[in-house]
Amino acid sequence: MNKSSKPIRLSAHAKIRASLRGATEEEIIETVKTSEWQTYELNKFEYQKDFIFNQFWNNKFYKTKQLKPIFVEEEKEIVVVTVYVYYF
Repeated sequence: MNKSSKPIRLSAHAKIRASLRGATEEEIIETVKTSEWQTYELNKFEYQKDFIFNQFWNNKFYKTKQLKPIFVEEEKEIVVVTVYVYYF
């Protein structure tokens, strides 16, 4: 799916989830802007991007952090409704 030049906004829920799961708003926006969108469910989309991590998360060392934001494309903006973060 084509990328959009619309502004990107994180919902309150997405901000909380991102913080709890170790993602930054900058990483989420980069993922939205640079990854291919995939259909998710109920008019939502997802995308994912791997980041070099090479750090500890919850007392375990991981080389990679993968972000998977879920969003809706509205008329004037893209709204990230939640974000999943995977470490490996």
